[in-house]
Amino acid sequence: MPNLGLPELLLIALLIVILFGARRIPELMKGLGSGIREFKKAASTDDAAEQKSSDSTKS
Repeated sequence: MPNLGLPELLLIALLIVILFGARRIPELMKGLGSGIREFKKAASTDDAAEQKSSDSTKS
């Protein structure tokens, strides 16, 4: 995998701004953040349920 330096990252950022527009980027990041938050919440509740079922089978 090639290394990404500062010029490459700036080019990627410029392309994102051109494709989506400056007004749309905060909406995209908000959606991405809420998606990650929901994923973490689901993963933690799944782990808690798994831990609880594991504890009940040991007893």
